[in-house]
Amino acid sequence: MHSVSTTGAIHPAILEVFRTEVPDGAILDVKPPKIRLSTGKTYFFKIGSPGETEQYLGEAQALKEMHIAAPGLAPRLLACGLSGKDEHTSHPGGGEPYFVSDYKDMTSLTESAARKLGLRLATELHAYKSTQGFGFSVPTYCGVTRQDNGWYETWEECYDALIGGLVTRLESRGRFQDLCSKANSVRKRVIPKLLGPLIIQPVLLHGDLWSGNTGADKATGEPVIFDPSSYFGHNEADLAIARIFGGIPKTFFVTYHEHLPKTEPQDQYELRGDLYELYHYLNHTVIFGGFYASNAMTKVDRLLRAFPDE
Repeated sequence: MHSVSTTGAIHPAILEVFRTEVPDGAILDVKPPKIRLSTGKTYFFKIGSPGETEQYLGEAQALKEMHIAAPGLAPRLLACGLSGKDEHTSHPGGGEPYFVSDYKDMTSLTESAARKLGLRLATELHAYKSTQGFGFSVPTYCGVTRQDNGWYETWEECYDALIGGLVTRLESRGRFQDLCSKANSVRKRVIPKLLGPLIIQPVLLHGDLWSGNTGADKATGEPVIFDPSSYFGHNEADLAIARIFGGIPKTFFVTYHEHLPKTEPQDQYELRGDLYELYHYLNHTVIFGGFYASNAMTKVDRLLRAFPDE
């Protein structure tokens, strides 16, 4: 039975998901983006426009991988697809994209949840390795910015492509010419020297792990991470945006590196951090404009000073 006992519109595609996936659960309440069932469980749902299809499918694939790597750390995906289309289609167009996952009622990340998050990230998510190389099987989105992804043999190539994609977007706007020129110098001079020699494995990253995408489950106190822009890369890259914006307790970083030490050479850890933060400063320049451009310029100048032109 799937009648709605309180007022609330529900898209036919969402209704079909529950008829198929939770056949014994009657829908008791619909308060977007939440649906509460008679089973006692609450789910998160959203419906997008056709232009958002790729973004929905990328988030869904990321959550699938994260559930394999670290069950329960991120909301479990129930379904994602296009209304009126095959659920497993990967091609934009057609109907509206829909997305259904477990709903997590959360507080901000507590000290104890931050410690547990550091542990689980180090020993589960960042221990889950790709067999295909660096990158990801589908495009994902960091905010509203498309990460083209694909697969690369080396981390150097993968990260250069990520930075290059942002520089191309900025160049196409005819602004930030000095920043773009220096960022391209970072690609030529810094990335090969700083990332090329690393001996690392491609591990699953959340991709946008700032405090606004973390929380603590109100019911269990366990850490939760969500809204991923995942790809397989160097584990240290996943710490960058948390350092930029703060809000995640220091116990997270301490616990993380207790279980997953800094990559050798450790004396270049801070420089690698600057390089990984550069991605997010460039991305925020793409999205929000000039304020973040000055932060990005500070990073590129520091990196270029560390690796002077020969």
